[in-house]
Amino acid sequence: MTHPFNASSNICPGPQKRRGFLKMGLAGFATLSLPGVLRLRADTEVPRKKKTSVIMIWKPGGCSHIDTYDPKPNAPSEYRGPFATIPTAVPGLQFTELLPLQAKLAEKFTVLRSMRHGSPGHPAGSMRMFSGDTDTRDKPKPKLPSWMAVTKYQRSLEGNRNNPLPSYVSVNGPGGSYNGPAYLGDAYGAYAVTGDPNAPNFSVPNIGITDAAKVKHLGRRAALRQKLDTLERAFDQSGELESLDEFETQAMTLLTNQKTKEAFDLTREDEKTRDRYGRNTWGQQLLMARRLLEAGVHVVTTSLRGPLCGRVQNWDDHAVNHHVFDALRFRAGTYDQAVSALIEDIYSRGLDEQVLVVVTGEFGRTPKVKTNGGRDHWPRLSTLAFSGGGFRMGQV
Repeated sequence: MTHPFNASSNICPGPQKRRGFLKMGLAGFATLSLPGVLRLRADTEVPRKKKTSVIMIWKPGGCSHIDTYDPKPNAPSEYRGPFATIPTAVPGLQFTELLPLQAKLAEKFTVLRSMRHGSPGHPAGSMRMFSGDTDTRDKPKPKLPSWMAVTKYQRSLEGNRNNPLPSYVSVNGPGGSYNGPAYLGDAYGAYAVTGDPNAPNFSVPNIGITDAAKVKHLGRRAALRQKLDTLERAFDQSGELESLDEFETQAMTLLTNQKTKEAFDLTREDEKTRDRYGRNTWGQQLLMARRLLEAGVHVVTTSLRGPLCGRVQNWDDHAVNHHVFDALRFRAGTYDQAVSALIEDIYSRGLDEQVLVVVTGEFGRTPKVKTNGGRDHWPRLSTLAFSGGGFRMGQV
């Protein structure tokens, strides 16, 4: 089977086998048990000048692929919806009119229209995408670690990290109930940043402290804690103190290193750049993600949810929540601007060989529109968009 990132044609070669999909560099989205990842790494690792970092843009609830990246212009109206199709920069590839900015940049990313799984609920569908969990039942928490946590674990095996920033950061990222480090331990979870980065008073608290007296005081407290838990360490059967050590090291570095504060500071960006992303929560989240990867973070996740999504603040466009087409019209402009700005920025800064942008959600929406104006969950097919990562772009 022709590898989709090396094909000479833009025609989709059909659903990929699991091993072929893994080789695209997105192991976590298909099957991510830890032994499987380590085995894949040994089998397929190729020399690279720099390791690939990832920005995952998560659309919680499940975006309608038919109304965005995978239109069906020749289908009956009850399937295709009201949106016109538009040409993209890639001959033969069409999007809907909701994504004009991304359509102009289509040669800089690839869409995978054959993503499918069998988990129809939000928890199970999300866990399938984050960790490869094949259990189709919804669960209150994941039993397998997310691909993000596995990445952090794998990078930790390379030795001490010289960069003061965490290797894995969540900027208003996907909810913790659907993903996490599971049995790897909390030390491999995300450093979570919350709040609206577009707010004039936004800041990440307690990072980059420069006051010498405060830094000295923090050091004394850390030393005292180490003395107090010396006796407990012999009875630590679960490794919780080891995780605590890891947390403490990360916390002290974040608290006392000025570089950490600069990485999160969007005021250091050119005003035109901030405008290009959009002066809103989503646009500034993606801009922060780019800044963090430039500063040395390996994985950044960010979730496009909240008031910019509409009434129920996510992409779950059942008729009971809101009319699917009205909801898509409401959020499309903000979404299209933010994602296209990030892709343009990645390429203009020469980061496309080292940074992979992934845009996805837990599943797609039903092909047929409900009579009352909604599309329901559809795990049988959805579209993922990728940009950069050193892969060949402009394909479907």
